[in-house]
Amino acid sequence: MKKQIISLLAASAAAFSAAVFPAFSAGEHFDLDGDHKVDAFDMVLARQGGLPESELADLQAFLLGNSGPGSSDTEYTIDESCILEPKGTVHTGEGTFYGGGYEGGCAMLDPVSRDYWIVAMNLADYNGAQLAGAYIQVTGELGTINMLVTDLLPEGKKGDLDLYTDAFPLIAPVEKGRVPVSWKIIPLDSAENAPMSYKFKEGSSPFWCGVQVRNHRYPITKLEYLNDKGEFVEINRRPYNYFESMEMGPGPYTFRITDIYGQQVIDRDIPLSEDDTVIYEGHAQLPE
Repeated sequence: MKKQIISLLAASAAAFSAAVFPAFSAGEHFDLDGDHKVDAFDMVLARQGGLPESELADLQAFLLGNSGPGSSDTEYTIDESCILEPKGTVHTGEGTFYGGGYEGGCAMLDPVSRDYWIVAMNLADYNGAQLAGAYIQVTGELGTINMLVTDLLPEGKKGDLDLYTDAFPLIAPVEKGRVPVSWKIIPLDSAENAPMSYKFKEGSSPFWCGVQVRNHRYPITKLEYLNDKGEFVEINRRPYNYFESMEMGPGPYTFRITDIYGQQVIDRDIPLSEDDTVIYEGHAQLPE
């Protein structure tokens, strides 16, 4: 389907004209992949199809105007290079169960709310903490549940999950121990009505800082801070899910957050906290 769309775009790019643009306000002409919504993947197809810069600018403007509630504190953009996979991609593997994850998980998300079922993810998909804090929908022979990725399954193959003990019986008989499962990333439900939040690591100061993004709608792939030259600088991420830097200064910070779908949001006026028990609520949230 996408190959056909790309071919059509390449063949007809020159035929697009200003006369067509008024209909773009409804959005249907931007839905290049036919999934009934306009998102980063339509922009990817548009670029691959060779759409002229003027029409790409119109598509970008449409995306910025329809990706979320705008305000002086939030700006939405798209970084196509960060797209990990299409939304709704289904993964398959084997599911097992264990008793950890609410405290001391590799994603360092303590305290983890007991409102969520928790799960450990294989090393390949966890990908150096890229899917730390991901909210996933897991399906087995008995049913489907939503789970929060809080821990790592080092011995697992790509696609494998280790479910919390009490959650496993909801998707498969306990006596089986190891079962086929499928899973996909879904939006974190608590992000629907709340902004992202930030937790600073113990020992953070103006001279060294570790910061963690929480309550993100989708998994985070990149965190940047705005330096005194007005440039966004990427912060190195550790496998234990903290972004760490010796150059961020005393704050307050302006952060640019990029998720695995290339969606970006800017969050301003985030103060440095030297108290690692404080979780600071920001002002912005990633779009759907």
